[in-house]
Amino acid sequence: MELNDPVEEARRYVANAKEIIEKAIYDPELKRYSDGKYVKMAGNTLWNGCLIALDALFGISKRKGRPDIDKYKEAAVKRDKKLLAYVVDGYNIMHLSMGYDGTKERKVCDAGFERANDIIDRCAILRPKPVCA
Repeated sequence: MELNDPVEEARRYVANAKEIIEKAIYDPELKRYSDGKYVKMAGNTLWNGCLIALDALFGISKRKGRPDIDKYKEAAVKRDKKLLAYVVDGYNIMHLSMGYDGTKERKVCDAGFERANDIIDRCAILRPKPVCA
């Protein structure tokens, strides 16, 4: 059985989060979503997709214990400062504001999707390429 490419898997999570956020029902007059439940689900889905890409880059999930944000920050600061900024922002937006708080603000949710794509794209650039024999 062939494993999925982690970057493509992470992008699939982003696509799933887009489907989920549509269920939150956007009110253009208020520039907000009406249902925080779906915002929370979308935020958690986005963050989990980012973790798949980050784990493939850093191998953090294979270590003992449950990883926390500090392990990702430590790994990112050693590897790439731009990725570190993306991880810190992504954690605050996707995991905390969207996933925990269920913010209904459209701008915050849009920023979460943008930052998720930034993290995944950066991981794709930094990930070692397979060597062809």
